[in-house]
Amino acid sequence: MALVDSKKMFKMAYENGYAIGAFNVNNMEITQGIISAVAEEKAPLILQVSRGARKYASMSYLRAIIDVAVAENPDIPIVMHLDHGDTFETCKQCVDDGFTSVMIDASKQPFEGNVAVTSKVVEYSHAHGVVVEAELGQLGGIEEDVVGADVDDVEKFLADPNQVVEFVERTGCDSLAVAIGTSHGAYKFKKEPKLAFDRLEEIGKRLAGFPLVMHGSSSVLAEFKDLINKYGGDMPGAMGVPEEAISKAVKMAVCKVNIDTDLRMAITAKIRQVFVEFPREFDPRKYLGPGREAIKNMVKHKLHVLGCAGKAAECM
Repeated sequence: MALVDSKKMFKMAYENGYAIGAFNVNNMEITQGIISAVAEEKAPLILQVSRGARKYASMSYLRAIIDVAVAENPDIPIVMHLDHGDTFETCKQCVDDGFTSVMIDASKQPFEGNVAVTSKVVEYSHAHGVVVEAELGQLGGIEEDVVGADVDDVEKFLADPNQVVEFVERTGCDSLAVAIGTSHGAYKFKKEPKLAFDRLEEIGKRLAGFPLVMHGSSSVLAEFKDLINKYGGDMPGAMGVPEEAISKAVKMAVCKVNIDTDLRMAITAKIRQVFVEFPREFDPRKYLGPGREAIKNMVKHKLHVLGCAGKAAECM
């Protein structure tokens, strides 16, 4: 099966109360771990490529890896998605490179500027059969080149329910990432997070039937944080979004949940463990292999948190 867009996935997710996992890929091992998990769990999949990933691995290598994953898993619907495209030119290049979905993140601009840039991306992308995710409101934290809002004053950066209908109607975007208090990176919060579920509920009511997206949604799982710290790391204050909060959001029109930090922590934790327990080891296969397996197991767990395990066939 060839790459698909997310229209059918989001329709089924919205109607049946689950979300699609959108996992960022940077190399072969990460991609293999993700693919192994969704193949075993028979789940639909969104593979995300960020600007940092393209810079690190080059798009030609990443595309080849993704093409192999698609060819070897014909029963799994797979979307290739641009994560946090920041300009029209970036989105255009990814459309031309064969992406089936792109995100334009013009959320730092004033409302009218966001509408203008998003509309331009939508016009070009739709003309080439590619769907568009946009963003309203700003997340906190830092991840790669994405620097978010001040998490200490997050309230003023949340998505405004009074703007969502106008924004969607004027831009024609296909899904909308809404800021509800989540944050990028492993150090999302200084204390237990309080997400704006009341705001999310109101947005869902105003955009009935429209798919919403939740960014900054890694949970910074204690299993991997503890391993990293045990084997020489220093992440005592790392804190993410509780999985109960993600499950609650999924029941409130959120059809796509982005996960990147949890992938990084899983592979890093196992590599650190191998290096400490086997200090003479120098074969990359002996530490990247366990890292890949950790990613697989973590993704399998997340697919059940999101409720999309076993849903591949209905999303074809």
